[in-house]
Amino acid sequence: MDQKTPMRLTLAASLLLTLAAAPASASSSAWFSTEGARLRLVTSGPADADGVIHGVLTIDLKPGWKTYWRDPGGSGVPPSVDVSKSANIAAAEIRFPAPLRFNDESGVWVGYKHSVDFPVDFRIASTGPAEIRADIFIGICQTICVPVQAHLVLDPAGEADSPDDAALLAAARQALPGPAGNGFEAQLLRSDPKQLTVAASVPPGSEIGDLFLAGTEDYMFGPPVKNGSSGGRTVFTVPILTAPAAKPAGAGLAYTLVSDKGAVEGLLPFP
Repeated sequence: MDQKTPMRLTLAASLLLTLAAAPASASSSAWFSTEGARLRLVTSGPADADGVIHGVLTIDLKPGWKTYWRDPGGSGVPPSVDVSKSANIAAAEIRFPAPLRFNDESGVWVGYKHSVDFPVDFRIASTGPAEIRADIFIGICQTICVPVQAHLVLDPAGEADSPDDAALLAAARQALPGPAGNGFEAQLLRSDPKQLTVAASVPPGSEIGDLFLAGTEDYMFGPPVKNGSSGGRTVFTVPILTAPAAKPAGAGLAYTLVSDKGAVEGLLPFP
């Protein structure tokens, strides 16, 4: 080895470190491809008046593959976004379009058998530029579940806004369930250690589809079962599989109620 070789290696190593640490230059991440799917993050526009940068996590599934809702049921991995390595990003919240319930060789599970766009709200920590470095964790399945980890990097201000990206964000948010209320909602009627009893109502002329209840704070639930009606509302019984020792102090249990003409989401009080 000649005397110049160590210098060339040092320069090469420095270049690699610089490229690895270089800030993202685009408001969309590169695609991350894996068996069965590819995924990326997209943002469009500056932070809004509440300090939120709006984005979308796109999961492009190959035919025959699936991914999961916030509570997949007995098996599966819900999507998560960790932004702790980001610059000037305090938190990220994933939002979920209405899912479907499936009963197949994997068992009973809740999620999506098609490509899906999850809106993500990135809350900035302070004024000034932000860089998103997101560790994404999702599950995708064909016959068995495959956990997928991806590190996606983007700079929300790195390029001019793309009309295609803006349209993607608008469509993803339009597909979200609306807020529950005004006769399209679920209410907790009663509970005991084994089950919840929930009454669900939909607007006149609509037909009720399904109720999805997300376990949190150490709650785990079985699939809701339609069990008659009360006062014009559909009654569901929801098995309680596990529960915390004490009633939590949080906001409540997130639910999505689906009809043939749309969906809403809200919170049920902790039992």
